[in-house]
Amino acid sequence: MPLKAIALNCTLKADPGESSSTDAMIAVLAKAFREKGVEISETVRVATLDIRPGVTSDEGDGDEWPSLRARILAHDILIFGGPIWMGQIGSVAKRVLERMDAFLGETDEQGRMPSYGKVAVAAIVGNEDGAHFSSAQLFQALNDVGWTIPAVAACYWVGEAMGSVDFQDLKETPEMVTKTAKMVAGNAVHLAGLLAEKPYPG
Repeated sequence: MPLKAIALNCTLKADPGESSSTDAMIAVLAKAFREKGVEISETVRVATLDIRPGVTSDEGDGDEWPSLRARILAHDILIFGGPIWMGQIGSVAKRVLERMDAFLGETDEQGRMPSYGKVAVAAIVGNEDGAHFSSAQLFQALNDVGWTIPAVAACYWVGEAMGSVDFQDLKETPEMVTKTAKMVAGNAVHLAGLLAEKPYPG
């Protein structure tokens, strides 16, 4: 079966009509994944959904996390995109991580969480320092709730501190970003393929 990937855009911009640098970075990764034979089925702008605070998989009437959770887990690869704010990953991304905490109590008979055998990578943008810290936050949290993180799993760009140029404003994608995106996609696809053929034993 061909591998499937989904992207989460955890921008703070709730208006889907408002452009987002996170979308621009996800697009760079999507191109790299397509070159490896993997299509991104959809990019979800999380801030447009009513994802309730909490640490369960269903926080009651109106909570849109159960539907998003199902869409995420229907894929082999997760592209987790988000901006840097105040030197760390933004609040929308943290909300998603908090809701995934429920995976810890949703194990199968071998003790495997729903995310076992699935691969996660990061797409991070910002105009200040914090890319390494943000990816560290993401990867530790995702690994805690069962996701597998490949080598070279983050594609990021940071602009000048207190600058006015965003990633989406660049006339062309920097060469190192494109090169890194190809490495991220290649490693993720390789690892996801291995896990699909031979799942973790638990």
